[in-house]
Amino acid sequence: MPTRMRPAARPWRRSVQLLVGLVLYAASIAMLVDAGLGSMPWDVLTQGVVRRTDLSFGTVTLLVGLVVLACWIPLRQRPGVGTVANVIVISALVDPFLTVLAGLPGSLGVRITLAAAGIVLNGLATGLYVGARLGPGPRDGLMTGLVRRTGRSVRLVRTSIEVAVVAVGWLLGGTVGWATLAYALAIGPLVHLFLAWLTVAEVEDPVTV
Repeated sequence: MPTRMRPAARPWRRSVQLLVGLVLYAASIAMLVDAGLGSMPWDVLTQGVVRRTDLSFGTVTLLVGLVVLACWIPLRQRPGVGTVANVIVISALVDPFLTVLAGLPGSLGVRITLAAAGIVLNGLATGLYVGARLGPGPRDGLMTGLVRRTGRSVRLVRTSIEVAVVAVGWLLGGTVGWATLAYALAIGPLVHLFLAWLTVAEVEDPVTV
């Protein structure tokens, strides 16, 4: 079949895609937290720390992100623009989103809808910011760094990290529920789907037509 070249994405396109993805990621975190039916693994840890301190969710998100970035140093991981933006944008926006969502009705139907929509939105947001190819998020970089250094599989390393942070978060008072499990099961397929649509080309790619 004949092929044509798909041009590389312009820098502004990638920057906009990164920013939109991070904004939506912050919104998805707030949706799951506000639903109260179980948060994403790292957010269970954040919730636990929030409940043990006087800090806001956004502040703890920032501090956890910085600690995770510090763990990159012995792993010799190099952050990109997207890595730094991930920490700053998400931590800055999650508290305002939580404030907005606090005005929603608290019925079970609304909470279930909010949690389900948050999981799908998180998959889309991850596809957007990862697909922009401007640097992994702090937690993704920790995972890939450990995979490279230990030689273990991505599945084993990611599962081990997330089980550990959920356990610590739960002990501190974070919310674990069916939405936590639903997220764990659904996020892989969702991100795979969205990345296929949203990953930008860094160089010209041949496209079969």
